[in-house]
Amino acid sequence: MKILLLILSLILVFPGTGCSETAEEKGLAIAIAADRRDTGFSDHTAEMLMTLRNKHGKESKRKIRIKTLEVENDGDKSLSVFDTPRDVKGTAFLTFSHKVGDDDQWLYLPALKRVKRISSRNKSGSFMGSEFAYEDIASQEVEKYTYKYLRDETLNGIDCFVGESYPIDKKNSGYTRLVSWRDKDEYRLWKVEYYDRKNARLKTLTFKNYQQYLGRYWRASEMNMVNHQNGKSTQLLWSKYQFKTGLTDQDFNKNSLKRIR
Repeated sequence: MKILLLILSLILVFPGTGCSETAEEKGLAIAIAADRRDTGFSDHTAEMLMTLRNKHGKESKRKIRIKTLEVENDGDKSLSVFDTPRDVKGTAFLTFSHKVGDDDQWLYLPALKRVKRISSRNKSGSFMGSEFAYEDIASQEVEKYTYKYLRDETLNGIDCFVGESYPIDKKNSGYTRLVSWRDKDEYRLWKVEYYDRKNARLKTLTFKNYQQYLGRYWRASEMNMVNHQNGKSTQLLWSKYQFKTGLTDQDFNKNSLKRIR
């Protein structure tokens, strides 16, 4: 009891010590808590309908199959295979995300019958004509950013933490910062604002219709990315999630991209 009282007295006398958190420490703590809530899923598969809209509202749709493998002590591996329309059928995109250093990404283009490696210099480029960049597609590892808590805010009736994250790879990222809204109950993302290299708002990503799987893992059924600078947008509709399907490293082999069906 005497020790506890001594600690409390020190906090009162020296308010900069003890349990107080800086905005940076709290921002990092929120990111770590969100990451921990999504570990242990092993693997999952899903289907996705991607809708591209130009500034005049004209649409084009693409159906994609997704596989994801959780990798211990590193970033996730993911494979996306395009089934429609005919001009992109058979296109495959493979990502090995890493906690530290550049991600490895390869794109197989059936029309050219070759596998193209995506260099870190190109990660800010558009993924298959969408408003998602290559760096958005990779799993968002905690170690790839530094963080800062900004404030608490209610978004569409949901109590959220609002924080900023700053890419470690300032040279190759297309962003100076991201502002994110996460709910306080489950640490789910509901909104992300992306700011370009001139620190102007570039895009906003919103999430809708979360579903829970295996009593723990939350996945949004709908994502909408709006580009404020070119008037274009991309909608992702996710369905048919299956977890713990037995995927292994052999299912994510860049040498077999050309044979994927």
